[in-house]
Amino acid sequence: MTSKKSKPLLSFWQIWNMSIGFLGIQMGFALQNANASRILQTFGADVEHLSWFWLVAPFTGMVIQPIIGHYSDKTWTKLGRRRPFFLAGAILASIGLILMPNADMFVSILPALWVGAGFLMIMDASFNVAMEPFRALVADKLNSSQQTLGFSIQTVLIGIGAVVGSWLPYVLTEWFGFEKSAEAGKVPFSLVLSFIIGAVFLLTCIVWTIIKTPEYSPKEQAEFEGEELETDKGSFFDIFKDFGQMPKTMKQLGLVQFFSWFGLFSMWVFMTPAIAQHIYKLPVSDSSSEAYNTAGNWVGVIFGVYNAVSAIYAFFLPKMANKFGRKNTHAYSLIIGGLSLISIYFISDYQWLILPMIGVGFAWASILAMPYAILAGSIPAKKMGIYMGIFNFFITIPQIINGIIGGPIVKNVYDNQAIFAVVGGGVCFLIAALCVRFVEDKNQ
Repeated sequence: MTSKKSKPLLSFWQIWNMSIGFLGIQMGFALQNANASRILQTFGADVEHLSWFWLVAPFTGMVIQPIIGHYSDKTWTKLGRRRPFFLAGAILASIGLILMPNADMFVSILPALWVGAGFLMIMDASFNVAMEPFRALVADKLNSSQQTLGFSIQTVLIGIGAVVGSWLPYVLTEWFGFEKSAEAGKVPFSLVLSFIIGAVFLLTCIVWTIIKTPEYSPKEQAEFEGEELETDKGSFFDIFKDFGQMPKTMKQLGLVQFFSWFGLFSMWVFMTPAIAQHIYKLPVSDSSSEAYNTAGNWVGVIFGVYNAVSAIYAFFLPKMANKFGRKNTHAYSLIIGGLSLISIYFISDYQWLILPMIGVGFAWASILAMPYAILAGSIPAKKMGIYMGIFNFFITIPQIINGIIGGPIVKNVYDNQAIFAVVGGGVCFLIAALCVRFVEDKNQ
């Protein structure tokens, strides 16, 4: 062991620039979340099968994030440690964003539905390649006193990007007069244009972070931890060894993450058909009418609301965590979000949907910040990337389970009434809040 150096404190704007890439990633992610079900239904997917198509997201994340985390821990290039993965992920995600809503162009090769699902997989894989190293970068660059702030700023930027991405189709149709609908089997041009704009914005933001944020060298990182420079590059199979040695806090947070992300997946997949059926009173078979596309655009608006609220709420999270503790802050936020999702069942006017989305925004901001802030203090810096990647298992596994059983439950238990899947998501948030009580927060 050598003497341990303190990481220098970074200014607010240095932390902001370090995380600006998340603004672009989340804009693309929000376009996908709010519109993927709608696009797949346009290409012929049934409501009960939507969750099966969405399985590509957690499957790719579960496989890719630990691998990216492992190799970003062990790899150093002229571009740095984490930044090469940002750039590769951004380029591939941009390609997926442009091509997914244009999947009907490839019908001579495969049915548009399968091509669209394929590009959904490309987007998700690419978002994961770009996203995972951003979590590790906060822990790389910031000392423990600034880590909650760092993850909170990421959440602010995630919220801003998600608002822009969620509202873009609505803005193009309502403010700029683009057509809301298209002929059967085709995606409206307003939605195609939204995805193109998202692709350009994503790539621009990632490049901004790469230019503005230098990384500490492996030697500097070793000095910050008071350790000798590690030259062992490790092997791929170290991932499995690290998985078996995960810290106790990570295991405890795993249960919280399971129920949080099971609920989020229900909301993302089934909100559009739920609102179309429950609020707009459309039949289950309707997936292409102007009224259905109006409902889809409105889902983008309310998703933008919860992301806007999360961006504002994230500014207060560091102070709330200092006053109430990170665990209590997270539990309270999840309770508010859970009750808000449940309340949607009792709403009949689409405009009132904005109100519960405020509560969902509280939960979303906390989900994106508090677990990572708690986790960062329990894992060694030299394994920050791999453990952040392994932690993603607790995000992807609940989505996979929901993806397998969610659609059949909606069809056979809920009689194709997707609103009950959304209510179930709220119940999951409440269970997650209860599980927070049993987490050990070492650095609090």
